[in-house]
Amino acid sequence: MALSHKFDKDYYNQVLFEGNSCVKKIILNRPRKLNILNYHMISQMTQKLKLYESDQNVKLVILKGKGKAFCVGGDVVSAYTCIMAGHWVVGAKGYEKQLMLDHIIATYKKPLIAMVDGIVMGGGAGLSMNATFRVVTEKTVFAMPEAEIGLFTDVGASYFLSRLPGHFGEYLALTGARINGREIVECGLATHFILSKNLLLLENALEMVTFGDKAAISEIISKFSEEIAVEEDSFFNRRLDIFNKCFSRKTVEEILSSLEQENGQEEWILKAINSMTSSWPSSLKISCRSIREGRVQALEQCLICDYTIFCNIVRRTVSNDFFEGNVTGKRQET
Repeated sequence: MALSHKFDKDYYNQVLFEGNSCVKKIILNRPRKLNILNYHMISQMTQKLKLYESDQNVKLVILKGKGKAFCVGGDVVSAYTCIMAGHWVVGAKGYEKQLMLDHIIATYKKPLIAMVDGIVMGGGAGLSMNATFRVVTEKTVFAMPEAEIGLFTDVGASYFLSRLPGHFGEYLALTGARINGREIVECGLATHFILSKNLLLLENALEMVTFGDKAAISEIISKFSEEIAVEEDSFFNRRLDIFNKCFSRKTVEEILSSLEQENGQEEWILKAINSMTSSWPSSLKISCRSIREGRVQALEQCLICDYTIFCNIVRRTVSNDFFEGNVTGKRQET
């Protein structure tokens, strides 16, 4: 009985809800699992966000994660297990609920601040990069590595990655490249850069807020922010021409060929080539097309496309890559 009680306690504490009457906090609480999202967590957050949005007393919401990761994505293993048991519709329903949560966050009527102090990937990016304010630190690492496991760059990434300068979005989507906090701000994915040691000070200041004015809240965050000097020789600026030259090519094959033809053997190019050649071809093609179509689509259209693509993947009408990727071990462990 004691073990059962402990299990139930852990299960219902995977997301913590704290705060006062004006400021609410949603805290992902699976630090040993890098805050991987499951159906129960998504359902809890959806319910609370809707409640907070309709509560006139609530002025802003803070979203953060415990441990060294904000969130590394959705529970791929559970989805895979469910689908392999013949219940692909159940897996699709869970995914649909995740996309609905991303839409709630992206269209939230009140200021929503994502404090990303650690690793953020996949589904975690869907939560944070769709928020009103995206605060990152020197500990933040961002990546979208879905092509490595037979999936595609989803959770609204075809919207927020396609709106980055030039073809930087394709670079991130096709290579699964990791970028740090300063680079996240520099390319436009995040709104503020704050030293990790100052996050608690910011949180304490935000707890005193009794208003929902976005400009005023941005000003509060800016008081704790570090200026990001966009230098001409920064990683982003020095390579933007190459990003645009290579990742603007029509097909994935032409993109890869263009990278291979680049003079010099810069480490980031070699990593990009290695990543693309070891990822699943169908995943790369779907991700590339998704980003490009997303440039002229509204967020709702991007999320609907994500759901349609996912359903075709789990029904194996596109390819068998997702299932082969999981069998060979390229999957997120929970």
